[in-house]
Amino acid sequence: MIVTTDADEQVRVLAYADGTFRVTIAEELPAGRPTTMVVAEPDGAPYFSQADGTAYLRGSEGSVAVALKDGRLTVFDESGEVLLDEYAAARRITPVELEGQQWFETRVQFNRGTDEGLYGFGQHQNRQMNYNGEDLELAQHNMAITVPYMVSTRGYGLLWDNASITRVGNPEPYEKLKPDVIFWSERGRDNHGFEAGWLAQYYLGDKLVVERKEEAIDYQYLRDQERWPVEAKAAVEAATSGQNTQGNAVEEQRVVWTGGVTMRKGGTHNFRLYSSSYVKVFADDELVFERWRQNWNPWYHNFELEFEPGQTVQLRVEWEPNQGYIALEHSPPLPSEDRNSVSFASEAGKAIDFYVVPATTMDEGIAGYRRLTGKAPMMPRWAYGFWQSRQRYNTQGELLDVMQAYRDQQIPIDNIVQDWFYWPEDSWGCHCFDPARFPDPAAMVDKVHELDGRIMISVWPKFYPTTENGNELREKGYLYERPLDAGQLDWVGKGYPNTFYDPYSAEARDIYWRQMADTLAPLGFDAWWMDATEPDWHSNLSVEERKYQMTSPTTGAPGAAIFNSYPLVHAEGVFDGLREAQPDKRPFILTRSGFGGIQRTSSALWSGDVAARWDDLRDQISAGLNLSVAGVPNWTHDIGGFSLENRFSQQVPEHVPEWRELYLRWFQFGAFTPLFRSHGEFPQRETYIISDGDPEMREGLLHYHRLRYRLMPYIYTVAADTHLQDGTIMRPLVMDFEADRKVWGIDDQYLFGPSLLVAPVSVFEARSREVYLPAGADWYDALTGSKVAGGQSFVANAPRERMPLFVREGSIVPTGPDVQWTGENPQGPLTIHVFAGADGSFTLYEDEGTDMGYTRGELARVPMTWDDAARRLTLGAREGKFPGMASERRMTVIVHEGADEGDVFAAKGQREITYRGEALELAL
Repeated sequence: MIVTTDADEQVRVLAYADGTFRVTIAEELPAGRPTTMVVAEPDGAPYFSQADGTAYLRGSEGSVAVALKDGRLTVFDESGEVLLDEYAAARRITPVELEGQQWFETRVQFNRGTDEGLYGFGQHQNRQMNYNGEDLELAQHNMAITVPYMVSTRGYGLLWDNASITRVGNPEPYEKLKPDVIFWSERGRDNHGFEAGWLAQYYLGDKLVVERKEEAIDYQYLRDQERWPVEAKAAVEAATSGQNTQGNAVEEQRVVWTGGVTMRKGGTHNFRLYSSSYVKVFADDELVFERWRQNWNPWYHNFELEFEPGQTVQLRVEWEPNQGYIALEHSPPLPSEDRNSVSFASEAGKAIDFYVVPATTMDEGIAGYRRLTGKAPMMPRWAYGFWQSRQRYNTQGELLDVMQAYRDQQIPIDNIVQDWFYWPEDSWGCHCFDPARFPDPAAMVDKVHELDGRIMISVWPKFYPTTENGNELREKGYLYERPLDAGQLDWVGKGYPNTFYDPYSAEARDIYWRQMADTLAPLGFDAWWMDATEPDWHSNLSVEERKYQMTSPTTGAPGAAIFNSYPLVHAEGVFDGLREAQPDKRPFILTRSGFGGIQRTSSALWSGDVAARWDDLRDQISAGLNLSVAGVPNWTHDIGGFSLENRFSQQVPEHVPEWRELYLRWFQFGAFTPLFRSHGEFPQRETYIISDGDPEMREGLLHYHRLRYRLMPYIYTVAADTHLQDGTIMRPLVMDFEADRKVWGIDDQYLFGPSLLVAPVSVFEARSREVYLPAGADWYDALTGSKVAGGQSFVANAPRERMPLFVREGSIVPTGPDVQWTGENPQGPLTIHVFAGADGSFTLYEDEGTDMGYTRGELARVPMTWDDAARRLTLGAREGKFPGMASERRMTVIVHEGADEGDVFAAKGQREITYRGEALELAL
């Protein structure tokens, strides 16, 4: 259906058989506009009608109405309930010139004043769970992943098909905060004058060296450092070789900004502090915000302040720069109808373009997203074992010694990782090894395999143009030239000219993969780490400069228009190469950034170079949950955080206990995320190293190593269902308990699969924490076996070595034997844990574990059901088979009923059986 409105806009609505609608709005509809995200073609058979000045398109699950006068859109579900109701006055399609081409800024708003819950949008670092009433900027960054898909509790999902930077919530960008009253120091100036600005005071040690007025706090990017007062510059030591940093200040620096802010509008004012290093914010001398982040990787932190109309508040910002960056931005309150709405504003597009997916449950919304953008292939089973990584193993010997130590000490592990800089210093992009440090990489890989492990290698899309690979791509016109023209040097050694390749050409992607296939693939690596795929070719460039440098040399597309899509296009090239080269092997890619559709490339994502602080541990929970709701099932994070404060990295004795506790708490959380992966900078995190001298910590780490592996039958089944049933591993509570409004905003608890409720501890020295157990089920405390009623908050015990964990009544949770790697005994004896109190079911999944047999139907499933009233467990007949499948399995059944039995997953079995693939009924 195409409608031309009285406002001379064209509205096109296309229907899909599953009930999805695609809506495109423009002054002149683009013909055949390519999309990187969506792979599905419209296949619906809609019915068109027109009445009372409105055009209607009815599909299989609902309808879309377009008002002929102003183009106002209304989307209905199949029962006639309104899903999306556009506020037509907010719509914008504004021409903008980019690289000499006409594009359009686009804006649309729905559901003014809504109380629905909004989830998804990718991975973001501000502890935002329900995005209704929140502001969010979708822009790729080291720690921020843009997937422009959301699911609503109102019964729909929405995919915003635009690759430019997009604002969700407030459509207007935040602006630098400029005080209207300056508070001078006691140096003969009027402390209550009406001069506007910040009083900026720069200290070296205890000495005030510069005092001046500044309009805004704005040292946000590299270019802004030129404004730094010469008298306040500190001596700086050289950066450690190979570190992404400008070095550290030798002298102690401090800057204090003080200013009075008067707000004409009362209400909640939103602030964004972009910062690195140590920073504190005070409002009328009350501390309202405090954070630390490594100096080379600043990012935004959100906070709010309440103002009365006309009220003046004295703000004070205290910062220890240490070669870091800072800027303070502000946004005034919106009317409540606009604050609580569904709003998108994009910087560049050819049209307003989005898809509406019917979703009576959030699971249906995620399934609909994958029908549009591609199913998530199955990961190999070993991907769900433990990963040990480090920044970085400097030599072949270091890596092999670690793998050998894990085996010698019988600590379960599957995977080890060779991070970057294994190449000669001046050869980034050669895909080769420095022979002095890695004399025989093929033998290194072989040895890992002999130890029943797998190995992943880091490969960047970055090249020194002097390398043979870089030169080949450059001669074809497939390198971004603007970074080279700018004379940018990286942080390695003396600094080298560098750039990235342009993946928007199919031939460029083919060359990139062929270069990998010629050098690294023959060595036998099992997994591929695609790092810095934002792309991040130079830290702390301004966003405008990043856009400029990203303009595609192969397609001519402005960087602003394709800003968020690089990681998807790049990953597709590597995925396609892997599938062609190894057609019966499941690919595994780990990438730092993603975009809509990234799940179809067999990519897992991780949360980037986050800081090692308690706040950052807490932030990762909602970050991973909302990425999961955005349709990406496989996610991980650096256990312990990537970068550490000096007090941790230098192992200052009085701070070692806190560092160890932080790592242990993060490890507990990591054991219940899709991928279980330890990584980061010094100090070393290998289990046997970090717990040396702390036997209680070692026991705690080993407990979660072993529990993860015992739970592998459950975990691998849940993982398989992300492909087979478009399922989700890491689930915000609202997915399963939407009727309980108390869970809508919970950002520090979640379900791991259908049965396990995880409650990480993110406060130093906490030995208990408040847990809310959703209404609609009762729960078992996995640490004690006791039963707790749902629909209530209570204080759960949390000794340092254990994390609160609960099991939903009616759950059936299969566990396996203690093993050292996932392939050691994959068809060994099972323990079937039944948690009485409600009926339940679980369908065990098994296959070969590494090949593509599942796509040919080479798999087996065992349905299990629990009839609570009859106390009967039924094991259904096995469905399917695969090569090497055991004909029979020994199983032990345990029924948990709320007795104080201790650790439920260490409980002794009550009944042993042999399962031979035929249906069994067990009265218990």
